Amino acid sequence: MKKTLVIGASEDTSRYAYLAINMLQEYGHDVVPLGKQTGSINGTQILTGTPELTDIDTVTLYINPKRQAPLYDYISGLKPKRVIFNPGTENREFENQLKEKGIEVLEACTLVMLRSHQY
Repeated sequence: MKKTLVIGASEDTSRYAYLAINMLQEYGHDVVPLGKQTGSINGTQILTGTPELTDIDTVTLYINPKRQAPLYDYISGLKPKRVIFNPGTENREFENQLKEKGIEVLEACTLVMLRSHQY
């Protein structure tokens, strides 16, 4: 299964990132939640900052473009196979940078991708 970094993680059950983490786990994916504040979702710790991570297949974004800019180098440095820009996170500047580095870019919804078996 694909190890997925969810950026924008929150314990707030109404947030799409929270729903995505739950669904990713339900579908058997290894999930690494990254948020502004520590906490946990289903016993999985929400990390903060820019932790050292390895073997990240997919990064799925739940933060607006302004909050993405400080993470450009961090995300690129993880060398994911793909980055998913969920609705409201689209960012042409960052998308182009990722494409130039050979990282697949998708403007899609992680929840829909999972439900339709396209993840």
